[in-house]
Amino acid sequence: MKALSPADQLFLWMEKRQQPMHVAGLQLFDYPEDAGPRYIRDLVEHLRSFTEPAPPFNKRLVSRFGQYFWETDKQFDLEHHFRHRALPKPGRIRELLSYVSAAHSNLMDRERPMWEVHLIEGVQGRRFALYTKVHHSLFDGIAAMRMGSRALSEDADMRDVPPIWAMAPRKKPVRLLRNPVEMATGMARFTATMSKQLATMPAVLGEIAKVSRKSTRDPNFVSFFQAPPSIINSKITGSRRFAAQSWPMARYKAVANTFGCTLNDVVLAVCGSALRNYLISQQALPDKPLIAMVPVSLRRDDSSEGNQIAMILANLGTEVADPTLRLERVMASVKEAKARYKQMSPAEILNYTALMMAPAGINLATGLASGLRAFNVIISNVPGPKEPLYWNGARLTGQYPVSIPVDQVALNITLTSYVDSLEFGLTACRRTLPSMQRLLDYLENGLRELEVAGGLR
Repeated sequence: MKALSPADQLFLWMEKRQQPMHVAGLQLFDYPEDAGPRYIRDLVEHLRSFTEPAPPFNKRLVSRFGQYFWETDKQFDLEHHFRHRALPKPGRIRELLSYVSAAHSNLMDRERPMWEVHLIEGVQGRRFALYTKVHHSLFDGIAAMRMGSRALSEDADMRDVPPIWAMAPRKKPVRLLRNPVEMATGMARFTATMSKQLATMPAVLGEIAKVSRKSTRDPNFVSFFQAPPSIINSKITGSRRFAAQSWPMARYKAVANTFGCTLNDVVLAVCGSALRNYLISQQALPDKPLIAMVPVSLRRDDSSEGNQIAMILANLGTEVADPTLRLERVMASVKEAKARYKQMSPAEILNYTALMMAPAGINLATGLASGLRAFNVIISNVPGPKEPLYWNGARLTGQYPVSIPVDQVALNITLTSYVDSLEFGLTACRRTLPSMQRLLDYLENGLRELEVAGGLR
């Protein structure tokens, strides 16, 4: 058995019915030009022939001595994990997003390996889709993106590709622990990892002391309890709404070049504009700026399992109408956070983030201290493939992240790049945030504002 890290276990501890802790991806494909009437049927039969999953897709959770471990599932049932579905006619994107919203609302079975792959046919325009869902304790966003890309190829003629659950892991597989001595060894390794984390505490505490002094004199510093109350930060239900859209990356890059900032700065400013307009439409705009939690990957290898992420807090400037001023506030807050992390090791960053976010984390897990709010919304940017990709001859035309809203944070905005596009996926509690899909129009408006301000229109 393999023990889960403290970061991986956190996603299990936080999970409840209204707060499923899985991530997913929606991939949209065009049929190959030579596809016949049996293309999907033959593809499904091919995929169903792979009944022996490779690690970590063959792992299920077990609990020993209050610690979670992964062990091999000896009763693996592919029918539970791979599902073939067809959209109701007319098969518009609206029907596809409705299907994903419903599928994403369901908790995963902890008695089985926690992943699902849905092949969805009947999408208008000779297209089909894959909705792939994995528990966050198994993969973080970067790892999930890498795993999903492994099944794709730059060769349009490559066929009979095995599905992701049948692909051998790149790293040497973990040897299973089968007896008490080996289990004790595993626990010892877990303890050693914890000891290594504790060794970073002097540096982390020193950084917290610096931050406490800095927060009183640096206007660009975003404190951990600066986020104002908003309708986004309400209790959620288990019901989800998913909305998705693509934008040309060239438009975002042009704005970034004009204002001398990063592409991610522009993304945050555009999201700030969209959230401002949405909250105005709901007559619920706070007087103070919304704060975004922005995950930052600390992964420095090609591994695909577990979670190696920290976070920064960014001022979204939602209280100002001027798009240029909003972008300046985003840039200043992100620059300050990056400068702070540049002085720290990855382990120190993880522990600093965990310690400073602990009160907010307790609130997310229990809801007992709603005033301890570190951020209002999660905005994550995951880098994706730069070349056109194919899967069994079908061209990938879009891939959209489907992420996790949590109690008190009812909206998650995640985007990824693909070739020359930015693919936005917005996941929210459909009851807490009515008509959330309007944010797609507001995102377009936010980008246009910056183009006009920069003289690009």
